[in-house]
Amino acid sequence: MTVTTGQSKLGMVLRVTSGNFLEMFDFFLSGVYASYIAKAFFPLENEYASLLLTFVAFGAGFLMRPLGAIILGAYVDRIGRRQGLIVTLSIMAAGTVLIAFVPSYATIGILAPILVLIGRLLQGFSAGVELGGVSVYLSEMATPGKKGFYASWQSASQQVAIIVSASLGFALNAWLAPAQLDDWGWRIPFFIGCLIVPFVFFIRRSLQETDEFLARKHHPTPREIYRSILANWSIVLAGMMMVIMTTVSFYLITVYTPTFGKSVLKLTAADGLIVTICVGISNFIWLPIMGSLSDRIGRRPILIAFSTLAFLTAYPALSWLAAGLTFPKMLTVLLWLSFIYASYNGAMIVALTEVMPVGVRTSGFSLAYSLATTFGGFTAAICTWLIAATGDNASPGYWMSAAALCGLAGTYLVYRPQQRRALSGANSVETVIGT
Repeated sequence: MTVTTGQSKLGMVLRVTSGNFLEMFDFFLSGVYASYIAKAFFPLENEYASLLLTFVAFGAGFLMRPLGAIILGAYVDRIGRRQGLIVTLSIMAAGTVLIAFVPSYATIGILAPILVLIGRLLQGFSAGVELGGVSVYLSEMATPGKKGFYASWQSASQQVAIIVSASLGFALNAWLAPAQLDDWGWRIPFFIGCLIVPFVFFIRRSLQETDEFLARKHHPTPREIYRSILANWSIVLAGMMMVIMTTVSFYLITVYTPTFGKSVLKLTAADGLIVTICVGISNFIWLPIMGSLSDRIGRRPILIAFSTLAFLTAYPALSWLAAGLTFPKMLTVLLWLSFIYASYNGAMIVALTEVMPVGVRTSGFSLAYSLATTFGGFTAAICTWLIAATGDNASPGYWMSAAALCGLAGTYLVYRPQQRRALSGANSVETVIGT
């Protein structure tokens, strides 16, 4: 039984994105509860230093992503999309359980932050191919002419995770006293993530292989895949530059927002979480709309338009916010940045699946995405450092503008005429790997 004949498209979208939901749920919790995690595992007298160490540990998981992309990506391209997604879920779950149950620094000392770091490294290794595997699966199962719409649900599922985790955070802030949150309350959402794991594993086991993968006559060996990636390094590099715009803007408006609102703008934790919920809803709405629009007008115009908007407006928008710290202004600015991010990403995800050579589609996509997240994943730490170093609460806008320039450059490199001609000749397994 195959994807296109045996199961509904909606059912397959839900099954394949379930693991994506779990990954982002856990990642986002690390941002929502960064200040609590800092106190539990990285207790320092200086609040900024403690928070910075927390975000560095959070970002360390992204350093494992390229390794996961290379090793697990080759496995997925060789064995299949379905089996690969089950393996990534198992590794991700191990990291999630470890972080949820690690005792605090006060209980076990230096071992506590070490175990948290190991958990993040496991999550990062798994995530190195999770996004690529899900995106490629959705692209290959899509109805002809609707690849952008289907692929956009990879990112849309992440927004559901943001909404759920931020809503949990809002509820806990309402139900528990600050001392209870500091002591044990912040762990509750992580325990919930552990409870979700068996359910996600069960429904992902019911995935069927994509017709496109089954139709391929040759499945390359890991050696052939690595050789092809080296031969197509320029495509991977350009793809990485495109993704940098996505990862930086995403982690700025979601993972960093609760901390930015609470620690920098001095708004209440509830205000920051409400804004984050609204951002998640906004992202969820715009992603499939712009993915579908890219099916109609092409990927390139959308990528250029919204990376340009990000470059021109990120710092001015945050400056306007920092000049008058109010909840309505924070909501307005973050919804604007959400519109930019979701519009760009709705076209970018499917574009990246299209420009990668067929035989190494998962590993190539995953490597480009993972290399980009080594920049974007440290966004919270970089923003914290920028504000401390410059004294300018709007300085995270510089980081987003720099990412937008990378997105523009990557779009130009991918869609320049000579690159399009090269891709038209390379997008067959036989040409790519020389079989």
